[in-house]
Amino acid sequence: MRSLFAGLATVGLALAVATTTASAQNRPPRERVQAGSLSCDVSAGIGLIIGSKKQVYCTFTPTRHGPVETYTGSITRIGLDLGATTGGVMVWMVWSPTDRPAGALAGAYAGASAEASVVAGLGANVLVGGNDRSVALQPVSVQGQAGVNIAAGVAGLELQFVR
Repeated sequence: MRSLFAGLATVGLALAVATTTASAQNRPPRERVQAGSLSCDVSAGIGLIIGSKKQVYCTFTPTRHGPVETYTGSITRIGLDLGATTGGVMVWMVWSPTDRPAGALAGAYAGASAEASVVAGLGANVLVGGNDRSVALQPVSVQGQAGVNIAAGVAGLELQFVR
């Protein structure tokens, strides 16, 4: 019985990888550049066993000339997340198409395991989302978070552009 379940799991995984690879190959390649950095102040909060949701206030600083953009939203952690924290700062490098319009970081972000064409070479903890799911956020650092907390990692990020 166990070997049957193991076999089915292997087949399912192979199909998922094949489907992801095929869909990634069907998309036309888009040039992506390091567009800048996104720094988010994360609110204090208490984690629950199944996860947590905290408010964020973010600023995007472009690598090239351009205005700093402001975003608000929330960050979600899924999995083991126990304890209280006083908040902190998370920083991501932003990878986006060269034709990124103002406010393009707005939208929902999720783990990038199924977005091989978007995040090639950026690592497993990258979040993908924004305008047309064309923006990748690569974590750089987490600073200033005080308190006792055990967290498996960021599962999602929701950003709204502040005009």
